Amino acid sequence: MTVNGTGFSQADLDSVLKPIADARGLPNACYLDSGYLAVERDAVFAATWTAIGFGKDIPAAGNAVPVDAFGLPLLMLRDRKGAVRVFHNVCSHRGMRLVEEPTQIKGVIRCPYHSWCYGLNGELRSTPSIGGAGVNETAGFDRRQHGLREVRTVLWMDVVFVNVGGEAPAFESHIAPLARRWSEFHDAPLHHGGGDSGFELTVRCNWKLAVENYCESYHLPWVHPGLNSYSRLEDHYHIRSENGAGFSGQGTVVYRPILTETGDTFPQLPGLSQKWDAGAEYVSLYPNALFGVHKDHVFGIVLLPQGPEETVERIEIYYFDDAARSDGFAGLRQSNARLWQQVFAEDVFAVEGMQRGRRSPGFTGGVFSPAMDGPTHDFHVWMAKRLQGA
Repeated sequence: MTVNGTGFSQADLDSVLKPIADARGLPNACYLDSGYLAVERDAVFAATWTAIGFGKDIPAAGNAVPVDAFGLPLLMLRDRKGAVRVFHNVCSHRGMRLVEEPTQIKGVIRCPYHSWCYGLNGELRSTPSIGGAGVNETAGFDRRQHGLREVRTVLWMDVVFVNVGGEAPAFESHIAPLARRWSEFHDAPLHHGGGDSGFELTVRCNWKLAVENYCESYHLPWVHPGLNSYSRLEDHYHIRSENGAGFSGQGTVVYRPILTETGDTFPQLPGLSQKWDAGAEYVSLYPNALFGVHKDHVFGIVLLPQGPEETVERIEIYYFDDAARSDGFAGLRQSNARLWQQVFAEDVFAVEGMQRGRRSPGFTGGVFSPAMDGPTHDFHVWMAKRLQGA
């Protein structure tokens, strides 16, 4: 019996949920089947808190950026009070997309079709000629009932999270396990490094493979020999998704890259415990946000599926001290960005190779190493439980 006609069965999901030594991974259809995407959209992306962008994308009031997130047209903007808000990017009249390109809205959001206009709070402000040529009102039509549909939105570590379905637990509950783990970074100031501290990769793989690859350090010696030279596989530990915490990943007790010949470093966040002197952690926050934290900088990654076999990865780097954005640190910022860009580029062949491998009927989800693949299995279990409830 297939699950909602997706090409995989309940038995497939049951295999994922077994103890790691006996478990299989998600079936190939979850990475290849375009029909499966509708199930994933509703059961995974819309049902929980999903990342769609960054606060830095809309730094000033009136900034608006359209986002196509898991097949839905959304509009991310900053209102007149400085709050980040997200609306469905469609006019309530005839469903016309309102905004096609990033823009600065000086007055109202105007529909290009019939010129209906909305405020940055989503209110429907004007309906030109709704009652006939030159008549802007009509009996029985209440503008207050026809504003833009707003989506639950939260900003955390400058990543914009939305809950499209509207029924997920409060974000504070969702993020609590990771927030406790990283409590030392709570309310830390984040300063984006500027134009040289953000980049984007378009990768020919399903978004889940990017999550799985990020979760684990098993591949370091063979895929990242440079990184492994100063942060070795044996220096890493697993971060598990205990009690359904909704994240997993890896940490290292030794992260000491040499960014310049003189060993220059960025100002670090004051008051951190000794753990972070040389340590770092990298976490996949399910479903599609990835984070890396260090004593002097953090980065966020938002994975935006473009279909079953293509993913856009957006990476943005932030620093704790605003001085790191000064001209005096320009060279160091560029070196840090190049380092991370190289690391993430090195992963491309691996995730694309796994995607191509999913076309083989000889591959039936794969197996997991109990010693090395725990964080990856955690993600598969999280996914399988949501697909079970579809």
